[in-house]
Amino acid sequence: MHCPACGARVVRPLPTPCLACQTPLWRNAKPCAGALVVEHGRLLLIRRANEPWLDHWDIPGGFCEADEHPADTAVRETAEETGLEIQLTGILGLWIDQYTTPAYAVQPELTLNVYYHAVPLGGTASAVDPVETAAVEWFEPTTLPEKLAFPAHARLALGAWREALRSGQTHTLLPDRT
Repeated sequence: MHCPACGARVVRPLPTPCLACQTPLWRNAKPCAGALVVEHGRLLLIRRANEPWLDHWDIPGGFCEADEHPADTAVRETAEETGLEIQLTGILGLWIDQYTTPAYAVQPELTLNVYYHAVPLGGTASAVDPVETAAVEWFEPTTLPEKLAFPAHARLALGAWREALRSGQTHTLLPDRT
């Protein structure tokens, strides 16, 4: 990692001041967002085409751009990874996790994962970005795959999704969106 202020290599674990310019450096969670897209009671998942979690099933989503609202990220990432246009119907919840890759083996990146309920509006579900998506498949709530990417938070999010589906709470307010 390098200091964003001066470019010097950061050699100590965060939080720490940069040794070269004394800029305070923090270990903040990176915002991510995804969509639990449901059609005819089935959930759309993607099989990852890259590390981390190569060949594991994942909820469509990804990292937020610098000035991008998580709701917009969920819509954009779902389109990029699946080819589907979606409409968000509510917010499921937020989970913190670690994004572990060889580059972050010593100190994994922290992520704040925001998940939304969604329905398809148009397009055809397919692996449109072969760099990210190896396959796209619809799953029944009772037959979700065991081989999940980011299992520390994905299992919790999918459990909350199943409960929301059972209780009919997949259409909720999106209070920070018009």
